[in-house]
Amino acid sequence: MFFVLLLTAALQQPPVPQPFPRPGTAQPAQPTRPPPMPPSSVPPAPPKPGGAPTEAMLGVPIYPAAQFITSYDAGRGQRYYIFGSTASFVDLVTYYRTALKQKGELVFDVPATHEFDVGKFREETMAFPPGVTIKDYQSDVSQGYPNPKPGGQPARFPTLIQIVPVTERP
Repeated sequence: MFFVLLLTAALQQPPVPQPFPRPGTAQPAQPTRPPPMPPSSVPPAPPKPGGAPTEAMLGVPIYPAAQFITSYDAGRGQRYYIFGSTASFVDLVTYYRTALKQKGELVFDVPATHEFDVGKFREETMAFPPGVTIKDYQSDVSQGYPNPKPGGQPARFPTLIQIVPVTERP
């Protein structure tokens, strides 16, 4: 019996790590399988290797000087996209307040994290609500988020932008 439990535990895949925790949401103990998507709803295609997503694909503006870093599978047919910026946290929050025409919400003081909800969250079909999250990575103990591109400039990003695209599904 012990061997069966050990083998079962070894075969289970760990949940996908989330770089931006969302307050008030608990991670499930075991990953759940997303429900099958209806044939008429197709999620946006991920960017081609080496290519960055577009504003049209994401459904929200991308800060003009932001650099695309990577994207991750969020589960349930969603992806989220990470951009680095040399702009300050305050400048990015101000930009998105103007561009999205909403105040958003400061969800953490340290490290400063600000969220803007930009679409309706459907718990039965989505892992994350569509939105833009700004996170300050520069502090007394951190010079910023390291640029993952070897020799890339800047060497570190003081601020990151996470975008969960706006997707409409029935």
